[in-house]
Amino acid sequence: MKIVDLQKIIGSEADVFGPGERPWNSRRLLLKKDGMGFSMHETIIPANSEFKFWYKNHLEAVYCVAGNGTIEDLETGEVHDIHDGILYALDNHDRHILRGGSEDMRLICAFNPPVTGRETHDEDGAYNLVED
Repeated sequence: MKIVDLQKIIGSEADVFGPGERPWNSRRLLLKKDGMGFSMHETIIPANSEFKFWYKNHLEAVYCVAGNGTIEDLETGEVHDIHDGILYALDNHDRHILRGGSEDMRLICAFNPPVTGRETHDEDGAYNLVED
């Protein structure tokens, strides 16, 4: 059994920030080393921010537990509202733009394959696969 205390992750090496003036913040709760077959993160998307992502090497499911924003599918141009209780799944390695709304979004994210925690976003907004 694994017990993870978010308060012990905040401020540790598992508390990762993206680039820029208003960066996203990802708190890595479970990683590849935990052997669960997926990784789980709490991600904070700041209000009034915008991030372009393309997880071409990973599938991701995201559940919003607080705040609001939108996700734009760059293939179709469709824009979907995100708020508490909405889940979106990037089941086709979807290129997308995630936008923070009037409040910071608090998202719970699962990645498959799991990330190691050492990944950084490339120029496409993707995580490269990192071996142990």
